[in-house]
Amino acid sequence: MKEFLLMKGNEAIAEAAIRAGADAYFGYPITPQSEIMEYLMAENAYERTGMVVLQAESELAAINMVYGAAGTGKKVLTSSSSPGISLMQEAISYIACAELPCVIINVVRAGPGLGTIQPSQADYFQSVKGGGHGDYRLIVLAPSSVQEMSDFVPLAFELAFKYRNPALILSDGVIGQMMEKVQLFESRPRATEFDQSWVTTGKTNDRKANVITSLNLQPLPMEKHNHHLQAKYNKMEEDEVRFEEIMCDDADYIFVAYGSSARICSKALQMARAKGIKMGLLRPITLFPFPKLKIAQLANRVKGMLSVEMSAGQMVEDVRLAVSGKIPVEHYGRFGGMVHSPSEVLEAFEKIFIKN
Repeated sequence: MKEFLLMKGNEAIAEAAIRAGADAYFGYPITPQSEIMEYLMAENAYERTGMVVLQAESELAAINMVYGAAGTGKKVLTSSSSPGISLMQEAISYIACAELPCVIINVVRAGPGLGTIQPSQADYFQSVKGGGHGDYRLIVLAPSSVQEMSDFVPLAFELAFKYRNPALILSDGVIGQMMEKVQLFESRPRATEFDQSWVTTGKTNDRKANVITSLNLQPLPMEKHNHHLQAKYNKMEEDEVRFEEIMCDDADYIFVAYGSSARICSKALQMARAKGIKMGLLRPITLFPFPKLKIAQLANRVKGMLSVEMSAGQMVEDVRLAVSGKIPVEHYGRFGGMVHSPSEVLEAFEKIFIKN
């Protein structure tokens, strides 16, 4: 029998973590994602599955606990919101270089600085370009519904272990706080279904010791490791691109939007169609790897694209790179915690592209 619950996005992520067989969660409270840790504690995750849930003394401590647990091959995750994720960047770079799987959740709030607790999408650059130091990438999944907040947790673990790389679920305060019906998935096993040959177990009787580190003081070996990492990221771009197309087949113009902005654009799309404007929507589900080939294909036959974001304009740069100057690409966004409406999106599109 299918199991449905009415849940907040943050609650859906937390329940999914339990059902996905997570071994541990380490985090620190910050609005608008605090319900993730609160739910795990209220639902007695340890009693249900043996999952360890710990409130660390800071975001710095939480992500370094993730580093340690991931090195033992455990399914481990953390969550925070924008300023907290910023504090984690150094350790995230270390984890990526050490090639450890983990899941990081960012329920984005508006900045810069402490900003406000209201929703934003202004962490795009930080998420997809490698917000810490060095040449590294995260797998970035962008849910646009409470259902996807649930579904993307096991997917993030799957991809993290497949590539031995951190996976980031990039949400925002709209989806984290909104309530929708969620179909829950059946509980899954713990981390034993993944390759464990690389983990630090302390047992070395039949093999050499597994050394997990991000430090290599010799430049040639470090360059070799960087080439290995880049080859892995290229493989992600070949095999893991995910996106959704809505009414793009006959479209003259395309909205490009992810997360809550994509939800808003889906309504703006209906309003545009009702006015006789052939509008489509491309929703990137993976922000890295980015669906640049699909956008390039669409650029061969549409007249223009509008990147709609709750930011001053960040993803628009990747859309422009993908179209290579073939068509106009413009940006529309609200920021500082303001959320655009479908009518505002459509009005902005018409001002830019439908010049009467």
